[in-house]
Amino acid sequence: MLAGAGTWTAAADDGAPAVHRKDRTMRFDGVSIDTSYFTTGGTQRRPAVLIGHGFGGSKDDVRDQAEQLAGAGYAVLTWSARGFGKSGGEISLNAPDREVRDVSRLIDWLADRPEVELDAEGDPRVGITGASYGGAVSLLAAGHDERVDAVAPQITYWNLADALFPDGVFKKLWAGIFVTTGGGCQKFEKRLCEMYERVAVDGKPDAAARALLTGRSPSAVADRIRVPALIVQGQTDSLFPLGQADAMAGAISGNGAPVAVDWIAGGHDGGDPETDRVQQRVGRWFDRYLKGDKNADTGPAFRVTRTGGVDSTDGAALARGASSDTYPGLDSGKEEIGIGRRTQTFRNPAGASPPAVSAVPGVGGGLSRLSSLGVGLSLDFPGQHARFDSAPLDTPLSVTGTPTVTVDVRTDSGDAVLFGKVYDVSPDGGQQLLPSQLVAPVRIPQDRQGRGVRLTLPANEFSGLRTRAGPGRTGAGPGRTRALLPARIPARPRRPGATAPDLRTAAAPLPRWTWALPAAAVVIAAALLLTARRRAAAPAPDPALADVPLRITGLSKKYAGSTDRYAVKDLSFRVGKGQVLGLLGPNGAGKTTTLRMLMGLITPDDGEIRVFGQAIRPGAPVLSRVGAFVEGAGFLPHLSGRANLELYWQATGRPAEDAHIEEALEIAGLGDALARAVRTYSQGMRQRLAIAQAMLGMPDLLILDEPTNGLDPPQIREMRDVMIRYAAGGRTVIVSSHLLSEVEQSCTHLVVMDRGRLVQAGPVAEITGSGDTLLVTSAREVAEPLAEKVAALPGIGSAARTEDGRGLLVRLDGATPAELIAELVRLDVPMTGVGPHRRLEDAFLTLISGGSA
Repeated sequence: MLAGAGTWTAAADDGAPAVHRKDRTMRFDGVSIDTSYFTTGGTQRRPAVLIGHGFGGSKDDVRDQAEQLAGAGYAVLTWSARGFGKSGGEISLNAPDREVRDVSRLIDWLADRPEVELDAEGDPRVGITGASYGGAVSLLAAGHDERVDAVAPQITYWNLADALFPDGVFKKLWAGIFVTTGGGCQKFEKRLCEMYERVAVDGKPDAAARALLTGRSPSAVADRIRVPALIVQGQTDSLFPLGQADAMAGAISGNGAPVAVDWIAGGHDGGDPETDRVQQRVGRWFDRYLKGDKNADTGPAFRVTRTGGVDSTDGAALARGASSDTYPGLDSGKEEIGIGRRTQTFRNPAGASPPAVSAVPGVGGGLSRLSSLGVGLSLDFPGQHARFDSAPLDTPLSVTGTPTVTVDVRTDSGDAVLFGKVYDVSPDGGQQLLPSQLVAPVRIPQDRQGRGVRLTLPANEFSGLRTRAGPGRTGAGPGRTRALLPARIPARPRRPGATAPDLRTAAAPLPRWTWALPAAAVVIAAALLLTARRRAAAPAPDPALADVPLRITGLSKKYAGSTDRYAVKDLSFRVGKGQVLGLLGPNGAGKTTTLRMLMGLITPDDGEIRVFGQAIRPGAPVLSRVGAFVEGAGFLPHLSGRANLELYWQATGRPAEDAHIEEALEIAGLGDALARAVRTYSQGMRQRLAIAQAMLGMPDLLILDEPTNGLDPPQIREMRDVMIRYAAGGRTVIVSSHLLSEVEQSCTHLVVMDRGRLVQAGPVAEITGSGDTLLVTSAREVAEPLAEKVAALPGIGSAARTEDGRGLLVRLDGATPAELIAELVRLDVPMTGVGPHRRLEDAFLTLISGGSA
């Protein structure tokens, strides 16, 4: 293992001890692993925590949580997994001999740190947490390395084969998202890529595919995970549903380890991730099981978030927690509900079309969270589903767990692939809601047809007055299916006052109307007066800026709950016509907040934004000259690309002739694909369609937030051409991106932010050509101790080895280049060249570390 030198940064908040971060590159089996180490300094021994990131992310995604835990007295290590961020190697989906072994070597490194508490020589006191991909590796590490003392996995899988191939059904969309998010098949280990292509073509997972994914799943080491586990799983999650958490809870508690289960309102399909509450609970879990604090409140054995009511101030769904002293599992406390008994025949949809719609990309997550409030989208097309209803129930029914139903299925065309749902239906039968927009797939081979097959419907938490259950069918060809359901559907309900599963709901706050109504008239009157005054006091247009696309002056924003920490502070810059401006900065720099203020979505605390001389306010008319693309634009998959754009423009209420659809499409370069259904599009085509949507109306100012996410190199190059072509007509593009090499090629100007403040602004060539960083190339690899000696020289700010190890990036802090060369000669560094370093990536790193390193 080789450790590369890094840089220290420090941050403090509200008098808390300063948290220092040191970035370094470690090498395992020839693969570089990018890491960050967070502590508050000092030599006092403390437990350690490893934090893994989600699939497609990097160590930067978990920086905030790392700083919080470090401030709470832990030594925290984050890393970018193989194939992600700045780490090298292939994506192997947490293979035991690759990603999991990397975690063990990170634990080895922690064991050598003088400030990390040890249980024995080489055995640090360490916990691991992470969400999704990072949650799975925490469980795998606990099964493969006995030194792990506690885990807190979040919205993750127990068996990846069961998650992607439930009951023999291939989750085509989720698997495709995995591959595209990872950067394309070429980024994966070869046999994983071959497996995906084989299953994607056949549409049916084989035994080899299941064995490959199962071997890389925590379930493969179920009997070896014997550490305290806080399991956080999402209710709005069709990728890793609640059954995955139920299986891991049963296995780990069966090994004798303490287990707590927490069902949050969010998940991979959207909703509320409850980040602050979850991170606080993870911290208390580690306080108890790593620090040994017996007074730490780790929370109940089981907690579920329930949505109940809507906040009258912002329309957000209100959430409350219900808890129990024991985790009851998904299938205890069964009660049967009659749903009738009759034979129904339904046909397979033609052309592989879906037999139903349960969610729409881009809005499914929001609807899933609001389903308990009477908001939802679920369509079952006539003749393509069977439906069985219960009679209206006398008292409300609350289900916490997994409903099941036994069905007798016969088909005249081979295997039957069914999608089961359980609906919450109004007493009159007129309105139905699909809890969390979830369905349960199942494949029924022909040899199992003609006899009862038990369908496990989606595990969830919901309440209702009537039940509706039934399967819909899909497949590759025509055919008929007959379904006969029994007279009863076993569920796991709770009647009012019932003791099983003995969930206690947190007390609701006093209803707002008890105090709000008496003051309503006063509030409304005051609001009207303030609105009128604001309109009257709105800054007048500035004729001198009528041709300036954007000028930001003294912009500041501090979110509620912060005391002296600003998201954006005293930000000022100007953007001219025809420029492609790159907005750069690390996570938390304030880029997204700036863009939201620019689009009129939030109001700054101070300063002003002017677009073509007009002051930006929510709903300002000048915003019609601004187009924006935010990652994850939603399209209706069954409609063509052109139809999606036409539908979007109609929703704006503006004249059709103002859309300039043809011009936008010409720039986007989608060609004949516009006539095809969006579901047939590649990720790159979807991204270009989303940008074409942002370009409708040909706005003079185009804002693009991470437009190249999930694209492979050829698609990224196409996206670069789209931006350049759009700006070539005299329009202006602002792009926020983490791909610095791409920004360097596509942008004409840069604005670099860090911790809410402007670091530098100007042309790309000026920024990359300035600075005080020199590149020293060497005839042979530079050893780490030698790099540390150079970094310690007088007048040297930092010295870091290059990625190939055959050079140094040296930041001067008082020394001259001549003095540096003399010292390198004295140290016998075999130099082959010394010169200014002009890569944007290194200029960027120098800029953002210059004030705190």
